[in-house]
Amino acid sequence: MPLYLYKALRKGESEPYEAKIEAKDRFKVYDIVRKENAQMLSVKEIKEKNSLMQFDLLSIFLRIKENDKIMLTRNLGAMLKAGLSLSRALSVMERQTKKPKLKEVLQGVSSSIQQGSSLSSAMEKYPKVFSNLVTSMVASGEEAGTLSESLLTISEQLDRVYTLKKKVRGAMIYPSVILFVLGTVGTLMMIFIVPTLTETFKSMEVDLPMSTQVVIFLSDFLVAHTLLTLLSVVGLIVLFMASMRTSVGKRAFETFFLHIPVIGTLMKETNSARTGRTLSSLLSSGVSMLTSIEITRNVIQNSYYKEVLTRAHTEVEKGQALAKVFMESEKIYPPLVGELIAVGEETGALPDMLHQIASFYENEVDQKTKNMSTIVEPFLMLIVGAAVGFFAVSMISPIYGITASIQ
Repeated sequence: MPLYLYKALRKGESEPYEAKIEAKDRFKVYDIVRKENAQMLSVKEIKEKNSLMQFDLLSIFLRIKENDKIMLTRNLGAMLKAGLSLSRALSVMERQTKKPKLKEVLQGVSSSIQQGSSLSSAMEKYPKVFSNLVTSMVASGEEAGTLSESLLTISEQLDRVYTLKKKVRGAMIYPSVILFVLGTVGTLMMIFIVPTLTETFKSMEVDLPMSTQVVIFLSDFLVAHTLLTLLSVVGLIVLFMASMRTSVGKRAFETFFLHIPVIGTLMKETNSARTGRTLSSLLSSGVSMLTSIEITRNVIQNSYYKEVLTRAHTEVEKGQALAKVFMESEKIYPPLVGELIAVGEETGALPDMLHQIASFYENEVDQKTKNMSTIVEPFLMLIVGAAVGFFAVSMISPIYGITASIQ
């Protein structure tokens, strides 16, 4: 996201001030300055001088983690609820934190507050740290006079999303490790063990089964082209990661996983929980329906769910019920989602129904991730057994043949 340096003058002040801000374009910078009750004097984009590698390394080591964001909003909300002023609460957190990047952000937010900005406007200057979800809920809390409650709600929302994401990732680690170890051990055996057996078979001049010939061919290829094979694997990984950055590649990946029996269900329930939790938090904080849907669409990463929420935004803007879109998208969202949203709209308790949707599917995901090893283990055992069995039969069959010929 571009970095801008701007100079502005607040009403009633004689001295202008300068500040840096990350924003998607100049219009966003003007919008933030207007919210600060100031007049823009000049604005220019600052070009980054660092190389791509330097930037990536800095972004890795100096980025603010999800846990830090959760603790920031939770502690800030708790201190405001205890009666501390906003500037004092920020000062306490700034002194307390040991992380340079977080300290820098808190100093920037605190400086903007002292210059007369609202908390939401100050946060908007750091879009990589504070998402639209956070700034919108903070702005609603400021307007309603419930800033501490909004911050605590934000911390709960971020915590729920982070926990859900961690559980899904944790469930995928076990099968990934097993397959990685299987591939690594198999490759090492092809390079170091099979050539020894191949020399034995060649010296004995015995007829080899087709499976043994396949193993020997793969072994000879890996030994002769080890570097080429390694570079090919790295190239495929890079190609895969590059394709995931394109809309076509990401779409293909999402389509593939949505149609895998266990993983597809887990993906649907995860996105349903995230949609319900985000919409519920925004609507409960007083954010308008259309803005809530738009922010939720930006929070959700999967393109299929983005399309449903885009259509929901259009239909609600026309005066249609939100539940109608979800009921028409039962291949993406489970039927229960549309039904509960319809009940919420009919009874005027939509945020509560969305909260129930989130809680229900979070529990479902929690249960499924706990049972993931039990579900996946039989399939992994079949894969491992088939690989080991194929290799054993391929290598042992010629040995039996040699033994029989000797007798």
